[in-house]
Amino acid sequence: MSRIAAAFGELYGAEPDGVWAAPGRVNLIGEYTDFNDGFVMPLALPHTALAAVSRRDDGVLRLHSADVDGGVVQLRTDELAPLTPLAHGGWAAYPAGVVWALREAGHAIAGADIHVTSTVPTGAGLSSSAALEVVTALALNDLYDLGLSAPQLAVIAQRAENAFVGVPCGIMDQTASACCTEGHALHLDTRDLSRRQVPFDLAAHDLALLVVDTRVKHALGDGAYAERREGCEAGARALSVRALRDVPYASLSVALASLPDERIRRYVRHVVSENNRVDRVIALLDASDPRAVGPVLTEGHASLRDDLRVSCAELDLVVEAANAAGALGARMTGGGFGGSAIVLAEASLTDTITKSIETSFATASRTPPRIFGAIPSGGAHRIA
Repeated sequence: MSRIAAAFGELYGAEPDGVWAAPGRVNLIGEYTDFNDGFVMPLALPHTALAAVSRRDDGVLRLHSADVDGGVVQLRTDELAPLTPLAHGGWAAYPAGVVWALREAGHAIAGADIHVTSTVPTGAGLSSSAALEVVTALALNDLYDLGLSAPQLAVIAQRAENAFVGVPCGIMDQTASACCTEGHALHLDTRDLSRRQVPFDLAAHDLALLVVDTRVKHALGDGAYAERREGCEAGARALSVRALRDVPYASLSVALASLPDERIRRYVRHVVSENNRVDRVIALLDASDPRAVGPVLTEGHASLRDDLRVSCAELDLVVEAANAAGALGARMTGGGFGGSAIVLAEASLTDTITKSIETSFATASRTPPRIFGAIPSGGAHRIA
């Protein structure tokens, strides 16, 4: 019996019906594009949320996390409601929100016992919440024979976070957790949700992708997402397009010249150029030239730093130190103002680059970062 199944048995007095896993994700390229109907390119991490789950038919939902102090949270499925104190009450809101979203969609989820644990770092912009949502959705899909596809489960999980928890995230995180495949990055069109698995076999090219968790989150980030979303929507209205994804990159300079507001110009320039960077990365990977992706990552960081202005001193320090130590390229990833950066490098240089970043942080009297390898991994699946 696995450790999580044994823990489930100690909690609930019986073995679980099964154990499921769903990964966190890191975004290779395509930042702040999802709410602009644009393109993103995440990959799943080897770090996962695990859930041991049994079906119940009495309307009771019991939730427990091995990673959070506190006992079992017991709820009634027919009393779940969005934006309640529960929804703002921490980790339990995410699996509870999935149950609510499934029931709202017409699926008769009558209860469950759920025990979770996760190796996805929290607060690092690596989608620990999406992993928790997706693993819950997949387990209930299997136990209740709902017949939902992985993309449909991602939509349910996003609905839980948007409407139940109240976080206005896009669809990227949940789709990556549900749909990524090993050795690939996922090209996702966030308008029509079409997907393509793009080969990204780092080991075959003697490359490594490092994730650098700065372990900081600056308060400036509070409200920044909503402000930039508003600014992008204002830019789309000013340019008479449905969304900024409809502004051709070839026409960007003309579009910018028509915008009198400097802030809106910066936001539009980032989104349109970022969509172009996604296209360029796909072309490079299709041509089996992943090393050339590095400068595109660094270019993307400059855009996030200078046009969108969502970087911070720690993220800039990662990029500068990594590139100075010989990295092929680096950029912040996620919402910014802290969180994580990624570094693409020759595998032989990872120790040198890691030491350079750690030394730079120590010299600047910053919190020591957490650095680990990102191996493109598979999406959510049943493991027992």
